[in-house]
Amino acid sequence: MTIVSMKRATAAASVVLLLGACTRSAPVPLAAPMAGKRVEGDRGMVAASHPDAAAAGAALLGQGGNAIDAYVATAFALSVTDVSQTGLGGGGAMTFYDASARRVEHLSFYPRTGANPEWARPDSSRGRAMGRAAATPGMVAGLLEAHGNWGRLPLAQVMAPAIRLARDGFIVSPLLARTIERSRDKMMADSLAMRRFMPGGRALRPGERLVQPELANTLERIRDGGRTAFYGGDIAERLSAKVQARGGLISVTDMERYVVLTVRPLCTAWRQYTVLGAPPPMGGASVLAMLQMADRSGVANAGGFTSHPEAVVKMADIMRLAGADANRWRGDPVALRVPARGASSASFAAVRAGLVGGALPDTVPAGDAPAFDGIAVAPACAGFDPYPAQPVSATAPGEADDMPAGREASGEASREGESFTSHLSVVDGQGNAVSATTTVGVLFGSGVYTDGFWLNSSASNFDARTRGTERYANSTMSPTLVLEGNAVRLVIGAAGSQYIQPAIAQVTLRTLAFGEDPWTAIAAPRIHASAASTEVEVEPGFSSEVYAALVRRGYRPESRVADITFGGVHAVYVSPRGRRIGVADPRRDGVAARQ
Repeated sequence: MTIVSMKRATAAASVVLLLGACTRSAPVPLAAPMAGKRVEGDRGMVAASHPDAAAAGAALLGQGGNAIDAYVATAFALSVTDVSQTGLGGGGAMTFYDASARRVEHLSFYPRTGANPEWARPDSSRGRAMGRAAATPGMVAGLLEAHGNWGRLPLAQVMAPAIRLARDGFIVSPLLARTIERSRDKMMADSLAMRRFMPGGRALRPGERLVQPELANTLERIRDGGRTAFYGGDIAERLSAKVQARGGLISVTDMERYVVLTVRPLCTAWRQYTVLGAPPPMGGASVLAMLQMADRSGVANAGGFTSHPEAVVKMADIMRLAGADANRWRGDPVALRVPARGASSASFAAVRAGLVGGALPDTVPAGDAPAFDGIAVAPACAGFDPYPAQPVSATAPGEADDMPAGREASGEASREGESFTSHLSVVDGQGNAVSATTTVGVLFGSGVYTDGFWLNSSASNFDARTRGTERYANSTMSPTLVLEGNAVRLVIGAAGSQYIQPAIAQVTLRTLAFGEDPWTAIAAPRIHASAASTEVEVEPGFSSEVYAALVRRGYRPESRVADITFGGVHAVYVSPRGRRIGVADPRRDGVAARQ
């Protein structure tokens, strides 16, 4: 349903009320059938993967904070409340639009390997050693750097909600209870984790309270001592000792030397919009490529997905093409040549879109993105100083790949029930915006628990193409901003490993190309297609003609019930009149909260 048709439906509902009551009545507002999933407002808005965290960010906006203050407050609070999916022991990336300066910034603070030569070798434990899965965490460094660069309020004020939630506790949701039970082996590996998450040997149940005093202490140390309190001293020493005792490699020196990566954003012109995506080692190029291929192949003009078989079939082709390119052209841009500018360019998208509807191979080969890397960016992007072409002399990712056959190198584990992440979107009253995605990798990360937080599993992301010392792991994370002129139109991102980029692309197309209300766009059914298979995962809700069209094309639809692994999207849409609509994916716990 389009925004226009929803307005007509709302008007019709108002007429019915007038006739029935013979009194004047305001139009019935569009609402999601779950609390907080769709919220409207004229000032600041936060959408995040937990209600208490979204409320923390909205409260900071009300206290005079800007989008960065709200982002940092929300992210620290998520480290407490969305603890199975993100936390101080993880990492992430954020894209920030400064409305007054008309400038976009991007910080990547994903986990990183250290100096030990063993980091350049395959993990001989094959995942059996908990500590070997953990890389040096970047979350705390990234949040503090963002706040130090662009925040307005004191750090103590920004961190206060997270500390309170850790000290006083919060109500356990059905999702958190389920993930704790699913991670029983990790809980049982640590006696303190058992006391906090499985007291008496039973996982916390929905409605019970999770209190984390050790995490509160660590947050207070960060508040008072800044970066040094976390990356040096006894916290770093205990972290290193525990990781190494469990077969890992992180040293105190690795902690002290962690560097937040400042990278210029990817940028492309799409329809009347300017789309700004997450550069390597993140996966934003794939989102930009899919949007442009959708435009070139006619999908963006189809009017919808749910009852439009041809558009869905073409979108499956587009996902496979973009997935093949993303799987080939990835890695740490400091160490490797990653032609993300070419992979996200309009010219490359035009060539790749020419394959949509053609032969249907079992495995889609990658395109020649480096050949397009030197093409000039669109005029709309020039002022944002976007991600540059990579010098030909730079080291390219190797051809070898030790990933299991048929599995994409997605940045997080891809098996159902194991790929978890957290996304938040913020727009403040001045039009500044932040899109940020964070993670500990798989559920509760590596399973190493120290000082009240879980360490990530991101060291498992490396393979023969990307492995090395002092390198950032690559990821599918794609925090995205869409501008119309100089105004933010859509702040969007998703959680869910390899489902992240296709989910963002489908919701963006529904919202900005098809004109659907943002809540409808997020709640609507999705598909997922992989470069290495002709199976297409489908959620229920499409017309029967859509499923039949996939079969005719040669695809093998696989039924998926909408769940948290199929991409958890959180977004803020800003109307041309400045009205904010915050939306949260019904597949997850998240909500939107207004200032």
